[in-house]
Amino acid sequence: MAHGPEFSDFTPGEKARIAGLVARMAVPGSNHTRLRRKIERIERDAMRRKSKK
Repeated sequence: MAHGPEFSDFTPGEKARIAGLVARMAVPGSNHTRLRRKIERIERDAMRRKSKK
């Protein structure tokens, strides 16, 4: 079982940002490391918000 945030933990805006970043990963020549770090930052923010509840 994954220890990260569940799909329902993300706001609609975060879901859209992640979808856009994943789509950009499909573009040849994209910097996957940078895009992955951006997604991880969104995931950390969702986990912080969840832990505050």
